[in-house]
Amino acid sequence: MARPITLFTGQWADLPLEEVARLASEWGYDGLELACWGDHLDPWRWDEPGYVEGKLALLEKYNLKCWAISNHLKGQAVCDDPIDQRHQDIVGAHVWGDGDPEGVRQRAAEEMKNTARLAAAMGVKVVIGFTGSSIWKYVAMFPPVSQEAIDAGYQDFADRWNPILDVFDEVGVKFAHEVHPSEIAYDYWTTVRTLEAIGHREAFGLNWDPSHMVWQDIDSVGFLLDFKDRIYHVDCKDTRKRMNNGRNGRLGSHLQWADARRGWDFISTGHGDVPWEDAFRMLNHIGYEGPISIEWEDAGMDRLVGAPEGLEFARRLAFDAPEGAFDAAFSTKD
Repeated sequence: MARPITLFTGQWADLPLEEVARLASEWGYDGLELACWGDHLDPWRWDEPGYVEGKLALLEKYNLKCWAISNHLKGQAVCDDPIDQRHQDIVGAHVWGDGDPEGVRQRAAEEMKNTARLAAAMGVKVVIGFTGSSIWKYVAMFPPVSQEAIDAGYQDFADRWNPILDVFDEVGVKFAHEVHPSEIAYDYWTTVRTLEAIGHREAFGLNWDPSHMVWQDIDSVGFLLDFKDRIYHVDCKDTRKRMNNGRNGRLGSHLQWADARRGWDFISTGHGDVPWEDAFRMLNHIGYEGPISIEWEDAGMDRLVGAPEGLEFARRLAFDAPEGAFDAAFSTKD
């Protein structure tokens, strides 16, 4: 059976959920990967009578389903250092509170626990999100950073996330961390170290989004193979590189999205440098049967164009593996 294709609502949270559901249904999506911001989902209301039932009824009205929910913005604040104005803009008043950094981290952790409870109440088995990182600020390794400081960063992650993951275990939901710059796991080797830091516990896996690997020159398809047992969700987003002119840098040069001087940009699915056919073949090989979620991010294309086009692109390439070997017929007997 073909994998369902969903639309991630994070970039659509300025619209009411019903409007996003109507659009996705008209375009032919199978479901939504619901974001926990805007009016789409509120984890603090997970046990409010009628709240979950209302969300599920809305999806059913538009013949949509939900296989995963996402809470990137609050997860980011769990480990981040520093906590500053950037976080106030994304975490909401409930988590921000008085802005005391440790209070923000603690309230963000509580929201992630509630996100697991909300997912369970909805019958959803996967939550996607970020973790934040107290050591991302050291990525350039200058001024010189000791190994002890790096080790302390991974220990901070484990100390803060293990209690959150305990709740995930309690309610039978898994967390899929999106490997992404600014997180504790942002490339291949930091992913290895992150899994080691929490003892490879099953509650913590990965959301595979190749767009963050392409501009770092990480083999996104090989990543699928090496971490095949930890791929809990797949986001379908693209990146285009422009680093062959001797001027544009890999780190983006503090330039806004779509600025021609940037070395790379997120771009609508199918228009960039992700080797999508190889990726979908590898997903077949590792036996991934979960949803393929279109995440529209493109500063040069309207989302009302990119979202339906991304769906069409994924439908064409997300083919099922064959039931038997192509040469099986060679051995048939007369």
